[in-house]
Amino acid sequence: MKKILVVDDEFEMRQLIGLYLRQESYQVENAENGQEAFEKVKRNDFDLIILDIMMPLVDGWQTIQHVRKVSDVPVIMLTAKSSVKDKVAGLSSGADDYLVKPFEAEELLARVKALLRRSKSKGAEDEILKYQGIIINLTAREAVYKDVMLSLTHTEFDLLHALIENRGTVLTREQLVDKIWGIEFTGDDRTVDSHIKNLREKLKTAGIGKNIVKTVWGLGYKVE
Repeated sequence: MKKILVVDDEFEMRQLIGLYLRQESYQVENAENGQEAFEKVKRNDFDLIILDIMMPLVDGWQTIQHVRKVSDVPVIMLTAKSSVKDKVAGLSSGADDYLVKPFEAEELLARVKALLRRSKSKGAEDEILKYQGIIINLTAREAVYKDVMLSLTHTEFDLLHALIENRGTVLTREQLVDKIWGIEFTGDDRTVDSHIKNLREKLKTAGIGKNIVKTVWGLGYKVE
């Protein structure tokens, strides 16, 4: 049974989301602010977090920064803010997906299922992909460069995997969306661009000298 942490300062919202998730046989825990959520993440292994932004004490932006220091658990940002700027900010902060209130139960559950499916192990034996010193373990969902683990979110890992697996080929944003999010995706091109930007920054921080993820203007992205 998958365990999901729902973080929202509104009791009614936590109850509603919990109802939807339990109907799909997910195990649900709640936190009413970011501080409580971070303490629970340190003590438990969650399969996914649904995280509100506007909360007292520690808001969603701060919470995900703390969480990313100790876990790469998939995170869906949940908020009433619907502008493109806010969506990009949420994805840039380390979230894997972004859902605007009010929302339909079907959309929330589709996004939850998509993220959990992407984070699931793919087999008993390790599947390894190598590229210019980067070693990607598809089974363990780990990426290593010169014996140092790359701290990637699930979406960043999937992007790196897709680009390296198809190296030499330009992948359009639409193709990347199909490979990573599937039919559940309801965002726009800026979503892909934000994750690519984050991935590039992390690769650079890890010491990978040149920008291996190339932009092909008017088309999409590729690695040589």
